[in-house]
Amino acid sequence: MTAVIQFYACENQSLERKLLPETGCWIDAVRPSNEERHVLRDQYQIPRDFLAYALDPDERPRLEHEGNCTMLLLQVSHWLGHDSLTPYDTVPLGVFLTPDHVMTLCAHRHTVLLDLKRGKFKLSSTTDQGKFLLQVLWRTAQRYLLDLRSIDRRLESLEERLSKSTKNKELLELMRLEKSLVYFKTALRANLGLLERLRTETALIGEHSAMLEDVMIETAQALEMTDIALSILGTTTSAFAAVIGNNLNEVVRMLTIVTVMVALPTWITGVFGMNVPLPWQNEPWGFAAVMALCVLAVLGLLALLKNRGWL
Repeated sequence: MTAVIQFYACENQSLERKLLPETGCWIDAVRPSNEERHVLRDQYQIPRDFLAYALDPDERPRLEHEGNCTMLLLQVSHWLGHDSLTPYDTVPLGVFLTPDHVMTLCAHRHTVLLDLKRGKFKLSSTTDQGKFLLQVLWRTAQRYLLDLRSIDRRLESLEERLSKSTKNKELLELMRLEKSLVYFKTALRANLGLLERLRTETALIGEHSAMLEDVMIETAQALEMTDIALSILGTTTSAFAAVIGNNLNEVVRMLTIVTVMVALPTWITGVFGMNVPLPWQNEPWGFAAVMALCVLAVLGLLALLKNRGWL
């Protein structure tokens, strides 16, 4: 992925891209190189540790102050694809507030920020840093909800396939989705703790406390949906493991019945094929009699199996 540093500012209620940074603009950096990190640190006064935190995939959400810079680090959902060992993961997204700019930094080109740039979520201001921050948090919570709904639809599709499956492919996919949900739960719980901490930052939030409460409600809803999905997924995995076992047993049972039905005529014809004197061997209807005996034997076996409830 190539590194990208872009500049945006709100003009006439719309987000416009700028060629150069200006006071009050939003600076978006994606996986900067070492040289670009030096620029971010020296020109925009972002501490080196803050830059490292935002690019470390194992960092947890938190709020820190250093000098004139405030860092808010959160975890956002990230889709890796259905063929990945983990379809959904979480990655850190850093939001840095300085006196002149607001900056976002992520190691991936993330849908939360792409949605803001494409106008899918209206960004009303980049100069009001508290509101900008809350809008990013709001979109992050909404992205979790959208991804959880996608997981729900995927689960419904798997349930339809599992009812007829005798292989482990669907179960393995359920396990991958369960792994993604565990990541979601951990990240959402940490994000909710970060929002609780943000409540105490009255100077940062300003007059937008009501919007912060809305973001907390959305995040709590996503966390609750994750808990419900994990609970359902655990029950579904156990139930369908038994279903797959039953389906496999049914296949084995039918193969056994077919084998016995084929073996019985084979035994009869084998007896009449011996080079010893046999009944009907000189009769013109002998072959038909042997065939009729095979058919009657098979029909008798089918009646017996059906009477015993095995068929």
